[in-house]
Amino acid sequence: MENTFHKLLSKQCESKNSRLCIGLDIDYELLPPNFNKSIEGLFDFLKMIIDSTNELCVSYKLNMGFFEQFGYKGYQLMEKTVEYIDNKCFTIADGKRGDIGNSSKKYAQSIFNLIGFNSATISPYMGIDSITPFLEDSKFGVFVLCLTSNKGANDLQKKIVGSKPLFTSVLDMINSLEDSNAGIVVGATQEEEMRMIRENSPKTSWLIPGIGKQGGNLEMSVNIGNKDGAYGIINVSRDILYYKKSTQENIYERTMYYHNEIKRFLNG
Repeated sequence: MENTFHKLLSKQCESKNSRLCIGLDIDYELLPPNFNKSIEGLFDFLKMIIDSTNELCVSYKLNMGFFEQFGYKGYQLMEKTVEYIDNKCFTIADGKRGDIGNSSKKYAQSIFNLIGFNSATISPYMGIDSITPFLEDSKFGVFVLCLTSNKGANDLQKKIVGSKPLFTSVLDMINSLEDSNAGIVVGATQEEEMRMIRENSPKTSWLIPGIGKQGGNLEMSVNIGNKDGAYGIINVSRDILYYKKSTQENIYERTMYYHNEIKRFLNG
């Protein structure tokens, strides 16, 4: 039986009865005082997070910008982190890549084959041929930006083109692929639109940011995102990583809170 990204995602979700994704947004300025402000200190912090949480979450999302700020040392840290996660959870390269076909193919080779990620976030602005190179190997998946959680989503994504908001064109494009390894990003702050998007993408996997500091509704996101057997992965970043004093106990406590809340809404 072929090993696809969708099967990996499904296995993690079902075996752990969870939909929690932890965003590894590392920041020198927020690093706890008992960790050195160095690449080695960041890796020690990341290892502590992973050791404390991997049984409670299904995925880790590495925001590539937080690693790339350190140049080649950041790329080495990213590789080491993905290697350390191994098969405990699936990994998401949050770089929002997307370019002409040949360039996208090189991005895919770097993200999947060199660094070792299982999936990546993709910008759809250059069209479907900027997305399909990331889907050539079914072991890997994508989450394409559809409707994001930030205020700037109103600038383009909700802009009316013809008679429909622009983000619906992205949704139509992803639906046309008929590929279960192609998911979308839908922000937790977009309650009204979330319902419409799920109605029009009943089986598509979602990555759902916007919980925590951005104020998205967790219960609504779990219920809509996971409606009728679909998968909606809930991303939480700083509200776990930098909870209270970011001790191992603090991080575990906050992760357990989200794990239990998600499970309660799933089973309710």
